Amino acid sequence: MAAITEEQVRELAGFRGKLAPVTSCYLDVDGARQIRHQDVVRELDRLLRVARARQNGDHSVANDLRRIEEHVKGGLDRSRTRGLAMFSCSAHDFWRVIELPVPVRSQVVVNHTPSVGQLEQVIDQYERFGVLLVDRQRARMFVFELGELVESTAVFDQLPRGDDDDHSYTKDQARDHTAARARQHLRHAADMAFTVFQDQGFEHLILGASDDLATEIEAVLHTYVRERLVARSHIPLHASDDEIRLAALEVEAAVGRAKEAEVVERLRQAVRAGGRGVAGVDATLAAVVERRVDTLVVSCGYTQVGWRCGTCRWIGRIGRTCPVCETEMDQVDDVIEQAIEDALGQSCKVEMCVGNADLDVLGRIGALVRY
Repeated sequence: MAAITEEQVRELAGFRGKLAPVTSCYLDVDGARQIRHQDVVRELDRLLRVARARQNGDHSVANDLRRIEEHVKGGLDRSRTRGLAMFSCSAHDFWRVIELPVPVRSQVVVNHTPSVGQLEQVIDQYERFGVLLVDRQRARMFVFELGELVESTAVFDQLPRGDDDDHSYTKDQARDHTAARARQHLRHAADMAFTVFQDQGFEHLILGASDDLATEIEAVLHTYVRERLVARSHIPLHASDDEIRLAALEVEAAVGRAKEAEVVERLRQAVRAGGRGVAGVDATLAAVVERRVDTLVVSCGYTQVGWRCGTCRWIGRIGRTCPVCETEMDQVDDVIEQAIEDALGQSCKVEMCVGNADLDVLGRIGALVRY
C-alpha cells in the first residue's frame, strides 16, 4: 500500500470543480468496528442517504455518489485497509481512491474542492518512524509508516567465546579484543541505521537498548540519524514485529502530542504579545483570506458552518453577501475545512491537534502569521 504524502494532499487540495462540485467520501472500514462487509455497506448507505437528500438535483453529484457506492459494494480488500478516502467529480471525470492503514471518520462533503482535512490529519499524526534495537551482538532496524512495517533489517556479530580465544593472548588482551569486537558491532549497527535512513527515510528514531549501550550507540550514529532520535525505549530485541509496532505507536503518539503542545504554546505567546499570532475562527479565517498565514493550527474534529465567495474566494462565518466583492456567496457545511484547503494551497504548514486544552481556550483554531 503506497503511503499518502504531503505533496499528494496539496495536489488534491488544488483541484477545483469548475463545472460541478467535488464529492469527498471518507469511510471507516476498520475490521475492529466494521466486522463484516455488510457492516461497511450499512455505514456507507447511512452516509449516502443523507448526501442524496441534500444534493439538490445536481446530476454530477448524483453520479459521484453512485460511483462511490459501486466501488465500495464491489468489494474491498480490508487486510491492510482501515480507512477509505474517495474523491469524485463526474463532470470533470475526476476520480481518486486512497486506501489508508489507519481509521478515518465517516463523512461525505460536497464542495468545489476535495475535502482533505482528514488526510492532513493522518499525515500529521503518523510520521515515518525508525526503531533501532541493539544489544552486544545483535541489532534490528525497523521503519514504520502510518503504523505499518515497511522495512526490517538485522545484523549479527558474534563475540568470541572464552574457549575460542587465542591462548597466546593474555587475559587483558583477550578482554581488549572482545571490547574492540563489541565496538565494531555498534558501528555496524549504526551503519545499518544510516543505510536504512538513506534508502527509506524516517522523521524520528526510537532507540531500544540498555542505558549504557544506548550512550555508546548514540556516539557512533551518523549525524543525520542521531538528530532524529526522539526517545529511548526498553523494547526487547527479541520482541515480535507487532509488539515493536505497538511500542513505536505509543512513542509516536507522545512525540506528536509534544509537537502539538510546542506549536500551541508558540501560538499562545504570539497572541498574548499581540504580534504574529491570531486566534479564534473569525481572526484566523481573515488571516487565511489575506494570505498571511505561516502555520494554521486546528483542533481535530472542529467544524463550523460558513460561507464561501465563488468570485473572490472569501471565506467566513457570516453571509450571504461577500464583504469584499458584494456578490452572493454559497453556504458551506464546514468553513474550517475550507481554511485548511486554502492554507495547503498557499503552501502553509497545517498542525492538527488532538485534545489540546490550551488550543480549545483559544477558540480551537489559530494561526502563526507572517506579518
